[in-house]
Amino acid sequence: MPRIKILLLITCLFVSLSTYAQPHKLRIAVAANAQYVAKKLAEEFKKETNVDADLIVGASGKLTTQIEQGAPFDVFLSADMKYPQELADKTLTLDQPRIYAYGQLIMWTLNKDAKLSQPSDLTQPVFHKIAVANPSLAPYGEATMQALGKLKLAEQLKDKIVYGESIAQVNQYLLSGATEVAFTAKSIVLDPEQKDKGKWVAVNEKLYQPIAQGVVILKASSGENLKEAQKFYTFLFGSKAKKILKAYGYK
Repeated sequence: MPRIKILLLITCLFVSLSTYAQPHKLRIAVAANAQYVAKKLAEEFKKETNVDADLIVGASGKLTTQIEQGAPFDVFLSADMKYPQELADKTLTLDQPRIYAYGQLIMWTLNKDAKLSQPSDLTQPVFHKIAVANPSLAPYGEATMQALGKLKLAEQLKDKIVYGESIAQVNQYLLSGATEVAFTAKSIVLDPEQKDKGKWVAVNEKLYQPIAQGVVILKASSGENLKEAQKFYTFLFGSKAKKILKAYGYK
């Protein structure tokens, strides 16, 4: 056999084997509050299945719009049940949404010396700007405004509030120094990268509706992706995932 043919044969064989060995990629749309815990879940899922996952992080409302417009995601981890239910009602999901965890709302500041034990402390002059996720897109922003409304602080604090598109942007406002306080998810401050930054205090859970977080497998998923999406869904409700979620403050 001429040498050139042997080289072509070896090249084709190498490409074929490389393609076969390439790990499968699962596309998971993740609400921003769960970005860190989702990364940990994806790492553990890979250890069990050798399946890689791409995490697409954003506000639940924005991700829902993207899914409605045809974004090719396999699984959606929302910060509430409303948005996945909207997708289910439009027959864009494989099944009805299911609650995988309950989130908790907190106030977070980088100033460890600041007096911050309850939302009414935010009326102090020392706090000039407060980051809140857009309540029309992000369930944690909606929960924040529910709490401030019940305490009759929403009007009093309105000039201090800076809205972010998502919890991720709210966190960025705080970490960059643009605001002194952020209303965010407990899962954020329990992440190893963030837990030593400043201090935080939980918002009384009686002040806002329970933050039930839902998951759905999307109808856009098919073939191998659908099989892996179903594996991830099962993994999410298993004991290992529950332990990880608990470590990040979810109930």
